[in-house]
Amino acid sequence: MSATLPSGAYGAEPENKKMTQTASGGEPPARTRRAPWADRLFSIATHSAAWLTLSLLVGIIVSLLFGAWPAIREYGLGFLVSTDWDPVEDRYGGLVMIYGTLMTSFIALLIAVPVSFGIALFLTELAPGWLRRPLGVAIELLAAVPSIVYGMWGLLVFGPILATYVQQPLQGAFGNWPVLGTLFSGAPVGIGILSAGIILAIMIIPFIASVMRDVFEVTPPLLKESAYGLGSTTWEVVSKVVLPYTKAGVIGGIMLGLGRALGETMAVTFVIGNFNQLNSLSIFEAANSITSAIANEFAEASPGLHQAALIYLGLVLFFITFCVLALSKVLLARMQRGEGTRT
Repeated sequence: MSATLPSGAYGAEPENKKMTQTASGGEPPARTRRAPWADRLFSIATHSAAWLTLSLLVGIIVSLLFGAWPAIREYGLGFLVSTDWDPVEDRYGGLVMIYGTLMTSFIALLIAVPVSFGIALFLTELAPGWLRRPLGVAIELLAAVPSIVYGMWGLLVFGPILATYVQQPLQGAFGNWPVLGTLFSGAPVGIGILSAGIILAIMIIPFIASVMRDVFEVTPPLLKESAYGLGSTTWEVVSKVVLPYTKAGVIGGIMLGLGRALGETMAVTFVIGNFNQLNSLSIFEAANSITSAIANEFAEASPGLHQAALIYLGLVLFFITFCVLALSKVLLARMQRGEGTRT
């Protein structure tokens, strides 16, 4: 009597062979790629975006050089150290604007970085769970406030408060001192370099604090728990574990805030005073910045040296921003090389 095989046995044998070959390391069944053109299209799109960005950057530099060339030819590098700005006599120098831009940005960073670090530390390490989300959202909402609102608030509300409760007491206490008297001199009107720096600090705190909070949260919990288990305090965990792990993100957040401060226009225009002379080094003295000078004068600037000088200021601001970013990259590279030498 011949044995009867179960139904489907003849069809199952090749499939079992195929599965056995695949499990034993043989070649899997070939699969045809359904849309190889999609990968080529994606590669073309990404390469085009990268080259477009570089082309725009080169185009901006070339246009700035072309527009500023009459002023560059007329004044050269002496434009950077001259305090003259007289459109009537057609004499221009950018030192007052450069000084105002750098000084207000420095004051803004001096205030914003410690405050942002404290906010990020509180939200990630100390704040109770019910407070973290609403407080974080409230801080991020500050970034949504238009800059012109900050400028109006600084001119109408903050400026008089600064003049009455800060500048006048400081002048009364240190007015006769050799250095501090000069530093706090000036008309008590509440507008000037310090006012602009404080307004800029308020504007960039949400950016720096949000980036610091996000990078602090990506630190592996195991590292922090191990440090706490060894008896470390909260500050020791942050300084010896969190900051070394997230230093690239922290520096990136600070550079983001600095770029925001260097390029701010409307808020600074309201509170810096728009004064094109450098009479003293007082932090309460009215001054000017590159962005506010361009915003105030470009629409009415006549073709020629006046317009070219304003474009020259834009070129200088572009160069300052480029140097800041380059220095941050160098700092990060040195910090990464230093890690390999520690034991």
